[in-house]
Amino acid sequence: MSEALKTELVNFSELTGEAGNARKAELARHVAALFALTSERCSDEQVGIYDSVLFRLVDMVEAEVRRYVADQMSGLRRGPLDTIRRLADDDIEVAEPILVRSTILSDEDLIKIAEKRGNSHCYAIAQREALSENVTDVLVQQGDLNVKRKVASNDGANLSDNSIHCLISDAASDATLQNFLSDRGDLAEAHIASLVTIASEEVRRKLHQSGRTEEAELVDEAADIAAQHMSNNYWLGRYDFEAAKSRVLLLAKRGMVNEAALRRFASEDRFAEAVATIALMVRGDVEEISHCMVSPNPEPFIVLAKACGFSAISVGALLAIGPWRHRLTPEVRSAAVAQFGRLTVAEAKRKMAHWNQNVLS
Repeated sequence: MSEALKTELVNFSELTGEAGNARKAELARHVAALFALTSERCSDEQVGIYDSVLFRLVDMVEAEVRRYVADQMSGLRRGPLDTIRRLADDDIEVAEPILVRSTILSDEDLIKIAEKRGNSHCYAIAQREALSENVTDVLVQQGDLNVKRKVASNDGANLSDNSIHCLISDAASDATLQNFLSDRGDLAEAHIASLVTIASEEVRRKLHQSGRTEEAELVDEAADIAAQHMSNNYWLGRYDFEAAKSRVLLLAKRGMVNEAALRRFASEDRFAEAVATIALMVRGDVEEISHCMVSPNPEPFIVLAKACGFSAISVGALLAIGPWRHRLTPEVRSAAVAQFGRLTVAEAKRKMAHWNQNVLS
């Protein structure tokens, strides 16, 4: 492609001198707006022409105009790559919309800018709808506390093990970062345990400082409860219980919700459907049943299953699906099945009545 063809949208020879400044700004705005309207219909060659023109124009205009061009380019699915890279590497007032929204930039582009530029550029990148582990690794390494907070609070940010450990370490002295991390659904149990330890240490320190020694001694127990809750939410967050409940209700209308259906769901490792089936069979709450079937201690489920007349075959199958596939060892499963065999229906019902009384009292 000749240089004349590349720049046929603009006669650059007419843009010299002071008189050309206003014309440059006007042209940059018009070309950017025109491309934004027609980008999906442009051929690759036409995109190249726009790229050549815009790339030259953005170097001729003030920051306010470059920001306008960046706004126009930021939401496009295809666009002038060189121009977009140029704008992304501009001052943050110009670069922000590109760094936050443009899907045209590659991970390599983002990493180069994060490593080259300061915290303001890293903070903008941290706001993107989706971030790969490679990008978040650089943001966590390069960024300040505000950048790390933004990464931690971004549900679309994929975190590597190294980044999580780094964030948890920084959270030791920052309660806001602790809160953002505690709200994430992708922390493994070891990460949760580390985070809760850090948080409980800070709480314990403050209680001792204020002379509330007895309350400080209760922090470990509260930390264990918090860790368990976060861990349960981590596992349960993988399943769509609302959709499962709808599917099971359709089966119920046909009279097909029974222990045979429950065993079928167990054999197919359809945990959410198994939970919804049990909840319907025992007239219980899906959330309550799901937490019962995710705990590392299966005793409450064993008692419930015995009280409701489930068979040992069904219980054994259910102990090996969903989160329990990973959270229960073979020894724990065997002990749970043995406990189920020893337990009588009357004993199970008494235990459930006792638990319910404690909850209500």
